[in-house]
Amino acid sequence: MSTRWGMTVPLGGVPLTDHAAVFATLADAGFTDLWSSEVNGTDAFTPLALAAAWQPRVRLGSAITPVFTRGPGLLAMTAAALAEAAPGRFQLGIGASSPVVVGDWNAADFTKPYARSRDMLRFLRAALAGEVVDEEYETFRVRRFRLERPPATPPGLLLAALRPGMLRLASAEADGVILNWLAATDVSRCLSEAKSDRWNFEVVARIFVCPTEDADYARTVGRRMIAAYLTVPAYAEFHRWLGREAELGPMWKAWAAGDRKGALAAIPDEVVDELIVHGSPEQCRDHVARYAEAGVKVPVMALVPLPDQANLTPAELTDLLTRLGPR
Repeated sequence: MSTRWGMTVPLGGVPLTDHAAVFATLADAGFTDLWSSEVNGTDAFTPLALAAAWQPRVRLGSAITPVFTRGPGLLAMTAAALAEAAPGRFQLGIGASSPVVVGDWNAADFTKPYARSRDMLRFLRAALAGEVVDEEYETFRVRRFRLERPPATPPGLLLAALRPGMLRLASAEADGVILNWLAATDVSRCLSEAKSDRWNFEVVARIFVCPTEDADYARTVGRRMIAAYLTVPAYAEFHRWLGREAELGPMWKAWAAGDRKGALAAIPDEVVDELIVHGSPEQCRDHVARYAEAGVKVPVMALVPLPDQANLTPAELTDLLTRLGPR
């Protein structure tokens, strides 16, 4: 098993106020990391702030915080506050996000995502080290910004990356890379671009996990997720680069024609089974371990809702999380 084992929080269907017990269960089960995401649920930082206070045994990370939806100074302040609350335990994952999240939902311009990610990475590196930043970047200008409370231990800066340019940027300037929406067999292709000889260079992968033996249910949910995500241009190009043009081309064609049902039906079972881990909790755990064997240092599960999740008792949820853990 990987020496690090992560879970995406918060869990669906569990109020944030009830997560102290969830965090303790995950730590007891051998999960070393809690990672947040930021789309249209909770923000990336509130669940991690709660975890910092409630569960001192775990490391924390964001996967990811978009580089467009907060100004540079605010992002630095938020990261510094969490790094102060959890000294040496927090890593900040940033990324471009998508036109929908950035433009449609947050009223920001989704332009030059590579340059914005690079510029934010460079700004955060200087700001979190306590430096005065007075810099004209390609995508924004910062005038004499300095953190009032720079963290004693600055957080590691990780970059979400899909294709060669961003993967190479991560290896050159970040402390690690965050991978998403890929099969275990795709890891080596990505790491061939994100090459680093630094022993502490992090490789994090977010892995969608549906712990049910009802394969029809898992594949139905998986098809909906694949159609929603992999039709986004950046993810479509990522999977073309990975070599899935033949398998996903019919889905893309049907989607572009407005045929949503046809797009779902065109996704092969084999692709769903590669990208959505499903089966018994033990089978899911073993499948996730393949990512670690391929070079991922921190495999991070993201649980897909189960058919009866709303009816799980606290004891049943504890049993499920324990069986998914590395021990």
